[in-house]
Amino acid sequence: MSQVRRGYLYGLGAYTLWGFFPLYIKLLRPAGPIEILAHRVLWSVVFVALVLAVARNWTFLRGLRRRPAALAGIVLAAALIAVNWGTYIYGVNSDRVIETSLGYFINPLGVVLLGVTVLHERLRAAQWVALGIGGLAVAVLAVDYGRLPYIALTLAVSFGGYSLVKKQLGLPAAEGMFVESAVLALPALGYLGWLVWRGDSTFGQVSVGHTLLLALAGAATAIPLMLFAGAANRLSLTALGMLQYLAPILQFGFGVLVFHEPMPPARLAGFALVWLALVVFTVDAIRNVRRSRAAALLAATPEPAAATAAR
Repeated sequence: MSQVRRGYLYGLGAYTLWGFFPLYIKLLRPAGPIEILAHRVLWSVVFVALVLAVARNWTFLRGLRRRPAALAGIVLAAALIAVNWGTYIYGVNSDRVIETSLGYFINPLGVVLLGVTVLHERLRAAQWVALGIGGLAVAVLAVDYGRLPYIALTLAVSFGGYSLVKKQLGLPAAEGMFVESAVLALPALGYLGWLVWRGDSTFGQVSVGHTLLLALAGAATAIPLMLFAGAANRLSLTALGMLQYLAPILQFGFGVLVFHEPMPPARLAGFALVWLALVVFTVDAIRNVRRSRAAALLAATPEPAAATAAR
């Protein structure tokens, strides 16, 4: 199996699991968003440590000590994914699943915006059009909500930044996930200890099933993130952006059909503009990839012998 095909399979697996995540998060009530986040971090460290112990792969830690730039990148990635996780959990538990899906719908546009502002990339005309439509969509949704869709915007910016950092680091999936979680483990442990001291911890206090679900949050978090890292190391950001649509489609469906969140006409119009922007963005990306492949094929094709001899 080629590395690109393996990358697509990893990406499909990651985004499908993320698409079903609202169902899992709802089951973790009455735990609060920060408590759930802390458990996700701690149990992720435990789960990935077990994976690395089975694989007997700890030598990468010695190499990281000699790469301060990589360590700084890992700290940044950990901070970005913590913001993303915490915002997402808060959105789901405050019955805003549809708005969380909006965040991941506009994430590809956010990645393009990061490319302009951070990497100083030049955009094609169609990409500017897509960004303009996306901006109009955010304005329409802000009028509908009576505020900026801050949950969606925070999710888009944080995960877009995380994708960019992960792409530049290029670390193996499990190793990168372990170090990222380890960076967050001490604050998470401190917060959970504080909850126990206050008597506000839900771990072991609600039911056996609830306790097991909190403990399994590590595997539920680490598996799709490791799949995503495997995809990010094998695919372009454009390909990752296209696969990313799967998760918000599933989340949007759960928000409307399962959780029965309101979808007034103005909000639907805002989402329609987002989807239009994504159509423009996707069509342009596909055309650009095809043009690049055609140009590369033409450059690699040897000139006919007769034409060469005529010169």
